[in-house]
Amino acid sequence: MEGFPAQKLNIHKPCAITWFWISLLLLLQNSRGILSASNYLVGLGSYDITGPAADVNMMGYANTEQVASGVHFRLRARTFIVAEPQGNRVVFVNLDACMASQLVTIKVLERLKARYGNLYTENNVAISGIHTHAGPGGYLQYVVYIVTSLGFVRQSFDVIVDGIEQSIIQAHENLRPGSILVNKGELLDAGINRSPSAYLNNPAAERNKYKFDVDKEMTLLKFVDDEWGPVGSFNWFATHGTSMSRTNSLISGDNKGAAARFMEDWFNKIGLQNGYSDNVEATELPRRISNIIPVAQKNHHELLELAASFQSSSGKRVTKFMSVAKRVRSSLRQADKPSFVSAFCQSNCGDVSPNVLGAFCMDTGLPCDFNQSTCGGKNELCYGRGPGYPDEFESTRIIGDRQFKKAVELFNKASEQLKGKVDYRHTYLNLSNLEVAVPKQGGGNEVVKTCPAAMGFSFAAGTTDGPGAFDFKQGDDKGNAFWKLVRNVLKTPGKEQIDCQYPKPILLDTGEMKEPYDWAPSVLPIQILRIGQLVILSVPGEFTTMSGRRLRDAVKMVLTSGGNGEFDSNIHIVIAGLSNTYSQYVTTIEEYQVQRYEGASTLYGPHTLSAYIQEFQKLATALITGQPVEPGPQPPDLLDKQISFLTPVVMDATPSGVKFGDVHTDVPQNSTFRRGDTVTVIFWSACPRNDLLTEGTFSLVEIAGGKDTWVPAYDDDDFCVRFKWSRPAKLSTRSQATIEWRIPKSAAPGVYRIRHFGASKSLLGSIRHFTGSSSAFVVA
Repeated sequence: MEGFPAQKLNIHKPCAITWFWISLLLLLQNSRGILSASNYLVGLGSYDITGPAADVNMMGYANTEQVASGVHFRLRARTFIVAEPQGNRVVFVNLDACMASQLVTIKVLERLKARYGNLYTENNVAISGIHTHAGPGGYLQYVVYIVTSLGFVRQSFDVIVDGIEQSIIQAHENLRPGSILVNKGELLDAGINRSPSAYLNNPAAERNKYKFDVDKEMTLLKFVDDEWGPVGSFNWFATHGTSMSRTNSLISGDNKGAAARFMEDWFNKIGLQNGYSDNVEATELPRRISNIIPVAQKNHHELLELAASFQSSSGKRVTKFMSVAKRVRSSLRQADKPSFVSAFCQSNCGDVSPNVLGAFCMDTGLPCDFNQSTCGGKNELCYGRGPGYPDEFESTRIIGDRQFKKAVELFNKASEQLKGKVDYRHTYLNLSNLEVAVPKQGGGNEVVKTCPAAMGFSFAAGTTDGPGAFDFKQGDDKGNAFWKLVRNVLKTPGKEQIDCQYPKPILLDTGEMKEPYDWAPSVLPIQILRIGQLVILSVPGEFTTMSGRRLRDAVKMVLTSGGNGEFDSNIHIVIAGLSNTYSQYVTTIEEYQVQRYEGASTLYGPHTLSAYIQEFQKLATALITGQPVEPGPQPPDLLDKQISFLTPVVMDATPSGVKFGDVHTDVPQNSTFRRGDTVTVIFWSACPRNDLLTEGTFSLVEIAGGKDTWVPAYDDDDFCVRFKWSRPAKLSTRSQATIEWRIPKSAAPGVYRIRHFGASKSLLGSIRHFTGSSSAFVVA
């Protein structure tokens, strides 16, 4: 850089010095912008919400025989908080759960108020579920959603409330100056439309505006801490959490939970190696062990000799916190640096299936009937096939991996920065009788109303992701005389309700069923969160593809045509599905006429979508004009009315001379396994409901770090480890835990053992924690 000419400095010294300081100030300001560009405070958090892994019915398929009996991988609540340094803030929580629950939301907000006052309220806190169908149920407050779980399950409810609160506390305590980048891209092979006949009933002109019959776009946020660099990512993409089938009994986050685990491990791996690098390829699932201890240099004979010196250990008592201390990812945490948090959030997934090969008949192998998804007139044999068919675990991995790799691509290439206000609007609506202005044929508008909640006959037919039973079929707009008689035993719908819900034939008039308490919600929350040019629409249900498109377009029109030009065509609008509470599906009025499963499950009648669009437009108008909105009618708190028929754990026992944690079936002596093999060990155990081992693990794979050291390598959080719990009979006090480790290709060679943690209950009610270990074996 050239200096100032001497004579000019002498002649215009005061002016030159002034311009020098101004230039320096501008340079520093620009440099600061390049280095951090922070305009928000950003904080992320994550906490375990894995519920009871035994005896509790899973939420999603409404299959009474789908009862939890182990863990595929653990469930988490993941949170981000974004705040203006001296202004508004918003909280978004993503749950590895089927959906949000009104009662959970109410109790979380009560806790936040007690801790933070009015800093976090119903207005600026959104809680959204990923829609896994492999998590324990019983945590919602309305009767229809807890029938198959034998009523309310306090343990399921408590662990979710606790986990959400703890994840928000973490995010709050991690708030630091940072910036947020946004990126979008197409993911083509992670979802198909499972109700194409209903989608085709939408106007052709509207369908022609879109390339696909499902939304293929993923929108990703990249959170960057000024000091630490990237600290997390959240993305929204529409596909159902039904890669795991209706017969699966292992707790699982399904494809979105898997994707989150893959991405967090990917980032932790590259962070441990060299710090963050944008050039890392997402080519395989990450492994941590080679970064913790050196790969064993011994030859195979020496490894066998070392393994032979470690026999299975007898079960022994340990403290409650032993399994927490031994968790693999606990050993990776750096106390002075935030953990990387990645969430794969749900969107308008109503008619989107991850079973991308299509729906086929189990008996003939032929495609199912196009209109009714039946095989020979019956729905029970029509199943969607995932990309790993017939292995549902492999289908889950593949769909999760596809989302993970797209997220990594968007993460690495993200460059557009969010800038602008942080704001929010929220209100409650009574959807059982809401007036809606809709266009009238011939011009003008007419006022119609939504209806009290009701489910149609096709609801009982299920979907190609999980068929129903008996003789129900999708696309039924007439009903069945026999099932109407059965329905009338519970509640006979009146003429006004029948007319309001037309052409839906009512199977369950849930909105008018009040005994022993409300069967379905009537008061529902809607919410808009804004971070700069990003707008999140929190909806309390599953919008179909076209419903979501219409809602986004309607809100975009309001935001871009009004206000002071705060929003332009570059606005990013995402739908956060299954948020704050749950009220099933929302179809377009044209899809509703077809009465497939989604239409039959659109509770509040044919004008449900129009009601949401109308009310969201009001929220959007208030947002851009800076006006407040009325809070609306408050939803009920039904906690004190909840009923449970789930029997408690009475006691656990083992055969005479056997301790909890003893090995029942060990690995073969002097055994060697290869990558791709499965190692199986069976332990004498106790009911997992005695202690959920929150932030801990039931299963642990350890690698020998020497003659006296064992290092955690894989646990409940890993896709390759499965914890299966069983008892010989329903009322038996004896039980066993089977731990399976599918050795990944990235596993380091060495000496390993399998370890089990659990907690037993005595007849007097005391809980004692235990552990046991298998004999050692070699992985070559």
